[in-house]
Amino acid sequence: MQGYLLRILPTALVSVFLIANVQADQTEAFLAKHWQRPLSHQGVAPSHYSALEGSLAADACGSCHPQQHSDWSQSLHSRSMGPGLMGQLIDLPAHARDDHQSCLRCHAPLAEQADTLATEITLNPASEPFQNTSGSKQLHRQGLVCAACHVRQQQHFGPARRDGSIPAPGEPLPHNGWIANDAFEDSRFCAACHQFEQDGFTLNGKVLENTYNEWLGSTYAEQGISCQNCHMPERRHLWRGIHDAKMVRQGVTIQAQLENTDDLHAEATLSISNSGTGHRFPTYVTPQVVLEAYQENNQAERIEGTESYFVVARRVALDLSEEIFDTRLTPGETVQLAYREPRSAEAVNIVMRIWVEPDFFYQQFYASVLGAGEAKRGEPELRQALIQASNSRYTLFEQRLPLDPHRLDLATH
Repeated sequence: MQGYLLRILPTALVSVFLIANVQADQTEAFLAKHWQRPLSHQGVAPSHYSALEGSLAADACGSCHPQQHSDWSQSLHSRSMGPGLMGQLIDLPAHARDDHQSCLRCHAPLAEQADTLATEITLNPASEPFQNTSGSKQLHRQGLVCAACHVRQQQHFGPARRDGSIPAPGEPLPHNGWIANDAFEDSRFCAACHQFEQDGFTLNGKVLENTYNEWLGSTYAEQGISCQNCHMPERRHLWRGIHDAKMVRQGVTIQAQLENTDDLHAEATLSISNSGTGHRFPTYVTPQVVLEAYQENNQAERIEGTESYFVVARRVALDLSEEIFDTRLTPGETVQLAYREPRSAEAVNIVMRIWVEPDFFYQQFYASVLGAGEAKRGEPELRQALIQASNSRYTLFEQRLPLDPHRLDLATH
């Protein structure tokens, strides 16, 4: 029996390996076709489709998929064509389709969205102030709509049902059902937008967004924990990330500790570890995470001049001419702010705080463009974007470490 097992095991292992390779190749082939940019027009909907079935608008999908639509409407995917991007695009010529595509390829990838953007620009002559007369109802202003991922040439695609079943031939379902494909639960699906081409633009030898490759080199990939496992749990369409404090707290471990403090010095440490994020923290060039420590008095007021900071970010120049620094944390990595400052006579606490600015780069960029007077017709949109970016900051962690109330009366010495 043992000899028999030794003979068949290698064959079985080879078979498993070959099956896995075939499945991987099939996924690659599907995704290469599915995300071939720019996407083709959907074409004419089948004659038996209702208006809802043939619509590419997210609200139409929400008629039958209310939970997914509700999730999407709360997500950044629904706001991917917000005022910051529109404020730049509307100053481009309507015919500059290639320039549009540098943004639309991920923010609003449907060919029909490229058309409605060009139409909106055309209807607003460059000689006149820009007027957004139709609000967010235009297809391009709806951002990354359901159809951008799920519809190609009027065919619908998605994962199998939770129980693994797929539509049966001839099963009477809206829009002829859907074609099931495992790619929708594969991290490579997300890489279509969250991984820039390795031979593309780089700073300091690194592409601006390298999220998929960061994940691929982590233990999360080895363990089969996909992007969807964390960002779409239970298939929820929320895609929470750096803008969501609860999501971020789940991905890091924070510790604050009082150290050797005496009457002359105040010492403490504040550390943050990338303990639950399957890529660098943060992964992109836009956010920054700031560790801060300072002393406060018995009125809970900051004592000026006692502050110390450490910034976790990939800081790049606003014109993308250089990388200034990169202190992001790889999975499992820890950084520490070692606070050691002269102790103020008024100090009763050391305050340890971490705040997150998800849109730090955008905030600086919009302020620079507006301050230099470079904004044209898009100025109202950019001013709105600046407000939104400034308001995205939140406190991730805050703790007060009481100092020993006993103080030497230095005046007597």
